[in-house]
Amino acid sequence: MVPDVTVVSPDRIMQLGFAYWGSKTLLSAVELGLFTELAHGPLDAETLRQRLGLHPRSSRDFFDALVALGLLERHDGQYANTRETDLFLDRAKPTYSGGFLEMSSARLYGFWASLTEDLRTGQPQNEAKTGGNFFTALYQDPVRLQGFAHAMTGISMGAAQAIARQFPWSQYATFADIGTAEGCLPVKVTLAHPHLSGIGFDLPPLCPIFDQHVGAFGLQDRLRFQGGDFFRVPLPSVEVLVMGRVLHDWSLDERRELLAKAYTALPDGGALVVYETIIDDERCKNAFGLLMSLNMLIETPLGFDYTGADCAGWMREVGFRETYTEHLLGPDSMVVGIK
Repeated sequence: MVPDVTVVSPDRIMQLGFAYWGSKTLLSAVELGLFTELAHGPLDAETLRQRLGLHPRSSRDFFDALVALGLLERHDGQYANTRETDLFLDRAKPTYSGGFLEMSSARLYGFWASLTEDLRTGQPQNEAKTGGNFFTALYQDPVRLQGFAHAMTGISMGAAQAIARQFPWSQYATFADIGTAEGCLPVKVTLAHPHLSGIGFDLPPLCPIFDQHVGAFGLQDRLRFQGGDFFRVPLPSVEVLVMGRVLHDWSLDERRELLAKAYTALPDGGALVVYETIIDDERCKNAFGLLMSLNMLIETPLGFDYTGADCAGWMREVGFRETYTEHLLGPDSMVVGIK
């Protein structure tokens, strides 16, 4: 029997199958600084092409594709940013969220081409595949490290703002952000809650990057950096510990070790806040969280993302008496454990 194709269409399947076309168009636009250029004002196609140093052959198609994707506006032949791209993709604005997209274009996009091999072998497909180590090279290059730290701010900014709003900070006075990078979360939290003082904890090479970011907001009297490897030294003794986009990098045993160290460091009544692209408990709605777990397959030997119920269970295993999961925004949620 011939199926009735008038009822079921392959359109959604085909659009998803070629979604990388639109994705790479956006990533290239960010990499080229297109949205930063247009933040100064609308430009016609030829002027924009020259400013970006593009070949004339397909520049107009490139710009118009961004219009069709809803990333640019065009009026009377003049191209302009949308409200969202002007706010989040202009490198000159403090709201810039494109750092992680830049890293995605430079690194992750190519590695994802090996997903099929990764699914068959379970082995990372990043620099480790050819004997390299991304993080070893990263921490030896201050310029690249600063770019990476800024990329972490880009992907964490929304969640940090939501945590500053939603977590009951009025009940606490001190906190530490574990794996802080340049200090996005501590800055957002202390700006919103003047009574708080905090610590940004990360590997020592990040200290000057953290100090520069914190100093730009005038918060150096309330925020300080503490360097260390969280597997080798005790975690800071504060009332609230935050772990953002940390646990999914590690094996199950390693994340249990980190949770146990957090429990030890906290006082009775203290809280641990874990935030990530937490997968929904039914594992069928948060597609980005599930795709992030595949990204951990590509990037790490044993990392993976997890559900709120998973994390709450690990917290209870190490002693936390109370846990709850709360949505933040987009694909991000936090799991809170109370000692």
